[in-house]
Amino acid sequence: MAIFLNENSKVIVQGMTGAEGTKHTKRMLASGTNIVGGVNPRKAGEKVDFDGTVLPVFGTVKEAMEATGANVTVIFVPPAFSKAAVVEAIDAEIELAVVITEGIPVHDTAYFWAHAVATGHKTRIIGPNCPGIISPGKSNAGIIPANIAGSGKIGLVSKSGTLTYQMMHELRDFGFSTAIGIGGDPIIGTTHIDALEAFEADPETTAIVMIGEIGGDAEERAAAYIKENVTKPVVGYVAGFTAPEGKTMGHAGAIVSGSAGTAQAKKEALEAAGVKVGKTPSETADLMREIMQGL
Repeated sequence: MAIFLNENSKVIVQGMTGAEGTKHTKRMLASGTNIVGGVNPRKAGEKVDFDGTVLPVFGTVKEAMEATGANVTVIFVPPAFSKAAVVEAIDAEIELAVVITEGIPVHDTAYFWAHAVATGHKTRIIGPNCPGIISPGKSNAGIIPANIAGSGKIGLVSKSGTLTYQMMHELRDFGFSTAIGIGGDPIIGTTHIDALEAFEADPETTAIVMIGEIGGDAEERAAAYIKENVTKPVVGYVAGFTAPEGKTMGHAGAIVSGSAGTAQAKKEALEAAGVKVGKTPSETADLMREIMQGL
């Protein structure tokens, strides 16, 4: 099993013909993702050859969906045009939109998120500023390297792309049902709680790794959710124990104000909910390894 993305997912790429879109379309195809086309209004009607796989380019998301049956879009559109691209995907009612783009203004993200909610929340958004989602051996929508780990029974949700990769590598001997990088911006589409809920409902995910970071209160809210709703074992890691107060660290959402949003506060909230929290990514992986060996 997997959550949000599986072997039946039909993927289109908005911005497929740009430099990043081209590079990562090749990588997604190589990992077995069923990419059925791309979207670029200026190149509609053209075809692009990706090492022997020829994909059509459509003018709109709606046209691509009607022609191919696509239900997932991966968005590699520059920040200035990302709001329009995501809104177009929402209006087409595609099931999943994975927004890879970094540097989208928070106001634009707030706009397209509000638009998704106002139109019935028919499109799940992952991101922006994220590495995407991978269900190893089934499909890969985004920029997560597909050769780090194979399929297994661990679910992973992470704010950090780099730590997603490290955790997958550290636990490659067990493998993953799905790994999701949700992004570290102040406003994101899919949250820790959304992923926890889906992993809890997935019969073939037996344990969950949750990676957070300083800033905001998402991890504290996730801890409260875990305490009330999650029966599967969860281990956690919070990046940013050494971050100075008042400084934005890496991600736009990673800023600490007073005691709110600190790594220590998040660690304490998670531990109070029964989550084992590692001091380092490797220690976190060891905690999960102990759990998996005991199941």
